[in-house]
Amino acid sequence: MTDPTESIRLTQLAEINAVPRSREELEAQDGQVWNIEELARDFEVLGFLAPYVVVRRKADGQLGSVAFQHAPRFYFDFTPDQR
Repeated sequence: MTDPTESIRLTQLAEINAVPRSREELEAQDGQVWNIEELARDFEVLGFLAPYVVVRRKADGQLGSVAFQHAPRFYFDFTPDQR
């Protein structure tokens, strides 16, 4: 099965992880940032295709996605699903 998003995701994955950013840098650019414990507290993880994770926000059930970098592992840029 072919994934039409694979080449785009792999490029984004390389870009995100080429120069990992600090929490403060991510917050300045993308707003709220979560570590793994904070992500588990605020979201239910439904699936992932690096560099994205599909999530459901526990507070209101909103579906969406967050991006992540590998090291240090931070999740950022929550984008609500527009469905």
